[in-house]
Amino acid sequence: MPPEEEHHVVVHLDKLLADRGMTLTELADRVGVTIVNLSILKNGRARAIRFSTLSAICRELGCQPGDLLGHDS
Repeated sequence: MPPEEEHHVVVHLDKLLADRGMTLTELADRVGVTIVNLSILKNGRARAIRFSTLSAICRELGCQPGDLLGHDS
């Protein structure tokens, strides 16, 4: 089995939280996911995200998916 390809997706969660004066804990409570899972996403270690989670994060942060995720080629 070939090794996993490294992804180049970057997550801008820190900036969005800071811009809105919101903590990771507050967002986790609002979205209904664990702070551990949000931390994994924030630190760029997530390998996947459910569309329902992405939608909830965007709803709570008042942003679009493209504001949260980028690609570093």
